[in-house]
Amino acid sequence: MKQAALVGLVLAGISSGVAFAGGSLKAEQSIEINAKADDVWAKSSNFGDLGAWHPAATKTEIVEGTNNQVGAVRVITLPDGGKLKEKLEAYDTKKHTYSYTILEGVLPVSDYHSTYTVHSAGANKTKVTWSGTFNAAGASNADAVKTITGVYKGGLDNLKKISETK
Repeated sequence: MKQAALVGLVLAGISSGVAFAGGSLKAEQSIEINAKADDVWAKSSNFGDLGAWHPAATKTEIVEGTNNQVGAVRVITLPDGGKLKEKLEAYDTKKHTYSYTILEGVLPVSDYHSTYTVHSAGANKTKVTWSGTFNAAGASNADAVKTITGVYKGGLDNLKKISETK
C-alpha cells in the first residue's frame, strides 16, 4: 500500500510536535540549522522542487500555474510511485514563508493546510518550522498526526544535513 511505504520511510523516532485543536488535527516540527536563513531558504523555497531537500520526493513538477506564485499546483511523486497534488496558497520571499494545501494524494488526511517558514535565529543560525492542520481520512487521528509529523521531521532532518554540509 502506498501509504504504508511513505509511513515506513518517514516515521522513525517521531514523538514530538503533536497537538489536537478544535476538532482539527495539527502537526508541527521545528529544527535549528547552523546556517544563514537566506541560504536555508534558497535550498528549500522552490515549490517546484521539493526533492531538492526532502528525501520522500523523487520527482516534483508544476502542472498548473507558475512556480512560486500563488495558484501554482505541483505533483510530487513518492519513492513507491504514490502521488500528492498540492496547491500554493501563499508565498512570501521577504518573510521566507509559504503555505499550501493538498488537493489529492495518498496521505491519510483531508482538509490539509500547511505553512513552511524559515527564520533567522542569530548569526549563522536558522529556525525552520513546518506546521499543518488537517482531518484524518482512512486512518485514526493518531496515525494521521504521526504520518504528517513524520513527513515534516524527515524533510527537516535532511534539510539540516544538506544545509550544514560544507
